[in-house]
Amino acid sequence: MFHDRQTLSDLIGSRICHDLISPLGAISNGLELLTMTGIENSPELDLIAQSVENANSKIRFFRIAYGRAPHGTTLARAEICSVLGDYFKGGRHQIDWKPSHELQRREVRLAFLAIQCLESAMPFGGLIEIAVNGQAWELSAKSDKFRDQSPLWAVLSGENREDEVAASDVQFAVFASLAQFRKTKPMVEQGADAITLRF
Repeated sequence: MFHDRQTLSDLIGSRICHDLISPLGAISNGLELLTMTGIENSPELDLIAQSVENANSKIRFFRIAYGRAPHGTTLARAEICSVLGDYFKGGRHQIDWKPSHELQRREVRLAFLAIQCLESAMPFGGLIEIAVNGQAWELSAKSDKFRDQSPLWAVLSGENREDEVAASDVQFAVFASLAQFRKTKPMVEQGADAITLRF
């Protein structure tokens, strides 16, 4: 059975995240065993622990944003907020996830990709608010300064080619592809201190 390009990319994302979780868990268990032996805490152990925590938070986020989202699967608000809270912990970005109910995983996936798009436009951090009304999403980013990424926003509207996007900005291409499949055209409005993305 052959899969289309998007399905293959989803499966690859899921596989990578799945395979990385086990070794990270092993490192966490190893650190816990070391502390149980009475070894003194040290900056080196703290660095390892923080790095593992950071890697785990990214994998949980990437698993939703880039992994497979089977039809009919849902995510509860508590899990969504937990993933977002860990992903942005200690950073310059604040997240306000307004939806109070569980949502289709496919929709949350689009929202996570949109969050990443907005995050990349905010080099000095800021606030990202996420709201949904029925099937209509609205994400608003507020910051003192935004990076100019007009060509990337044009990818979302189909005005620029997806295959010209750099690996560091792959969220724009994936979002554009999924939005096209969803048969919706994202709208971006940018002002001096805010960017609003609707889809």
